Amino acid sequence: MRALGPSLNVVGKLANPTLELRDSAGGLIQVNDDWVNSPDRQAIQDNGLAPGNDSESAIIATLPANGKTYTAIVRGVDNTTGIGIVEIYDIDRSVDSKLANISTRGVVQTGDNVLIAGTIVAGEAPQKIIVRATGPSLNVTGKLSDPTLELRDSNGAVIRADDNWRTGGQEAEIALSGLAPTADNESALIETLPANGAHYTAIVRGVNDTTGIAVVEVYALN
Repeated sequence: MRALGPSLNVVGKLANPTLELRDSAGGLIQVNDDWVNSPDRQAIQDNGLAPGNDSESAIIATLPANGKTYTAIVRGVDNTTGIGIVEIYDIDRSVDSKLANISTRGVVQTGDNVLIAGTIVAGEAPQKIIVRATGPSLNVTGKLSDPTLELRDSNGAVIRADDNWRTGGQEAEIALSGLAPTADNESALIETLPANGAHYTAIVRGVNDTTGIAVVEVYALN
């Protein structure tokens, strides 16, 4: 897991991110501020995943499976704010478990300051996924009232887009997945993506440039 900020090529980037890994009960598994001071520094380098800046953070952990959930939390040192990225990589594909879902909560603003989730499809077989953008159903103050969702390929081309999951043409398939959003004006889409290390990006915006807190999620479907 990595928390990046200083190495990003964006205006308003987070100057010094910290990273926490917590279990489903909120218990702290690991914490890191500055990956170069991590006891796993050598392993981070050996896996080719060292952050590009010494003040960025990284954690290596072996996590129990069987449907267990985990949360990565990125903060700014001394309550500083800015744009950051949190990443999760599966670095041991020899085991029979795999990441089934990744989700990120953040503030959706306007222009380029939107909520973005990237995913890579490894291996050779195409992967069917469902992507969701939720806001109205969140139990937080300042939530995004009406999110839209785009799925783009590595060239930036739109593969599929949705605003309101029931009216996007995939309502029945989304409902059958068991992962339909709970609010009708939340967004979802299903797509089968080519693999071989292909990169994809999900982008969440607010209708009519509205802003607020939203969650973007990517689930692997069988």
